[in-house]
Amino acid sequence: MRKTPARTRITPRTRAALAAVAIAAVGATTLTGGPASASAAVPGHGTSQFKGVNWADPRDNYADDPVVLSGLSLSDSYAQTYAKATRVIAAFRANLGANTVRLPINPYTVNGAYWKSYRGVIDAASAQGFKVIVSYWEGTGANKDGFIDDEATYWPMWDTVVKAYRHDAHVYFEPMNEPHGYTDAEWADLAAKWLATYPSVPHDRVFVSGAGYNDHVTTVCADPRLKGTYLSLHHYGFWKSYATYDQWAADLKERLGDCANRTVADEFGAPMTTGLDYNVPTPDDNSVNFIQADTDTFRKLGMGSVYWPGLRTDDTYSIQKLIGDASRPWLATTNQSGADRLAWAWGRGRPVSG
Repeated sequence: MRKTPARTRITPRTRAALAAVAIAAVGATTLTGGPASASAAVPGHGTSQFKGVNWADPRDNYADDPVVLSGLSLSDSYAQTYAKATRVIAAFRANLGANTVRLPINPYTVNGAYWKSYRGVIDAASAQGFKVIVSYWEGTGANKDGFIDDEATYWPMWDTVVKAYRHDAHVYFEPMNEPHGYTDAEWADLAAKWLATYPSVPHDRVFVSGAGYNDHVTTVCADPRLKGTYLSLHHYGFWKSYATYDQWAADLKERLGDCANRTVADEFGAPMTTGLDYNVPTPDDNSVNFIQADTDTFRKLGMGSVYWPGLRTDDTYSIQKLIGDASRPWLATTNQSGADRLAWAWGRGRPVSG
């Protein structure tokens, strides 16, 4: 689900997402309560090894041209991209304790001249031991419809990416972000086609998006052709105008079904630049309820999570911001309480108290 700054967040696509999500949403039973005491230890199974953030284009990752991540430039050489990315990735680790980054691709990025430079981001992250989730994003405008824009450029894009990184165990492949144009069955067929097209890629290096807006994984989880893959779920607080902590926890579990042990929430987020304190129970605040419920539940279920966004310039959800010289970027945390909740989800830190 693509985020815009809060002042313009309700867009036609967001309204469409809300309609789609409403169909799959949990029945609205009014519950009360606050963050429950979470177990002190992360279960020894599941996907909790993925502790990450998304790094995004300031314009958003839906683009009809190359995606250029915040802090980078289309004119950067491979060496410049690698040097900048090395610092940004190091800052994700130093500031947040992250070990995973999710990156966008599209045919404009991979099939053209920019690929040589953009590879510097993937290579820099891999060199630091980061897990790298490479995800295809559709275009913008009329192309932002939940379908692959053009299969004649989509498959050559993946041919190039798979050839470059199939032997790099740090790199994971996500065939499509939010494939909401397809029915659940059509999307499962397409994901199975991707696996059959690239048999040299182990299934445990593939993230199959949940159907719709990545908003439920139950159908892809049940498909035997997709056995052994990871599943990716997206979850957002703005999908509801208000819900309690318990309602958000129930909503998340409904979308997971019994598939938490295969699932990584590779997008979830809430406002981080507006001064909210996510370390204090605030039952009347939807965003606080959402973040506390999600991070507690991820930890309890042994799930990995990849926050949206770790870095996106001018996004109110961004938990990091660029500081320093543009040629030697570093990052600062925009909301320490939000970072504390990520740490808790990832097996460190303290539960919400009070």
